[in-house]
Amino acid sequence: MPTPADPAMNYLEAFGEKAEAISLLTWALLILSIAVVAIIALLTAAGVTMRRTSLAAEDAKREPVLRPSGGLSWITVGVALSTLALFASMAWNAYTMAAVNRPPRAPALTIEVIGHQWWWQFRYKSDDPAQTFETANEAHIPIGAPVRLEVRTQDVIHSFWIPALGEKIDLIPSQTNVTWFEAEKPGVYRGQCAEYCGQQHAHMAIAVVAETPEAFQAWRVAQLHPAEAQQGGLIEGEALFQARCSACHTVRGTLAGGKLGPDLTHVASRLGIAANTLQNTTATLSGWIADPQRIKPGNKMPTLDLQASELGAIRRYVQSLK
Repeated sequence: MPTPADPAMNYLEAFGEKAEAISLLTWALLILSIAVVAIIALLTAAGVTMRRTSLAAEDAKREPVLRPSGGLSWITVGVALSTLALFASMAWNAYTMAAVNRPPRAPALTIEVIGHQWWWQFRYKSDDPAQTFETANEAHIPIGAPVRLEVRTQDVIHSFWIPALGEKIDLIPSQTNVTWFEAEKPGVYRGQCAEYCGQQHAHMAIAVVAETPEAFQAWRVAQLHPAEAQQGGLIEGEALFQARCSACHTVRGTLAGGKLGPDLTHVASRLGIAANTLQNTTATLSGWIADPQRIKPGNKMPTLDLQASELGAIRRYVQSLK
């Protein structure tokens, strides 16, 4: 069953203005590198197969001392072409870095990205505190508008990378780095932590959902709402969640205010769970709640000793958080 982490991460295909400049440079350097390797291979093969001098049968045991003229010209031409290619590559690289350093227009929004072992926290910032909210592992952005990213880490070094939208940027302890990206077309773009950060580094995926400005605004308004008050059979699940899960997770509008794990206020509306390791379905959610250590060994979520009825009640409550 596909998960949000399944789309291929193809760094040679770009879907944003910043990524296109980087992709063009990547293609140019790739073609140049292939050409250099091919030329060196051909010259090496020619040097091996061409005889430089002939020896008479009686002189077969003597070292050849004859050096044909013209050999140095190949070296001169080779060094000149290599130097020219090197400086051209450096100049193009510097130009691209300067061109993508700042967005061409004012960013439409700012997202604070915080890396954890092994999940992503996204805080949508605003001058109005009432318009600030958090989500996890899945970020939504409007198409056709630059998005400013302020990245930092809560523990070890991570690297935030959405290949189709821009370059990677490291998350360094005690430091905030700033970058931006932009998506031209709607879609789900996969990202991944690009710096080895521990046992579950490979299961630290990112899903960026690019959508029309209208759809993004509707999503943003929905995210600002706290969780709805529960009724009927969900009251038991909420009580169990408060008792067993609230020390680590926040559900806005309830007593759950834990900060160690992802904000789950609207977790049921997300495409994936467990940092997009699993698709968000009834079966996978039940499995994740029941035994997260079996799915992602070493992650910070403990395996709770839940009865079947308790597991079902908590799962139904979590699925109501849309």
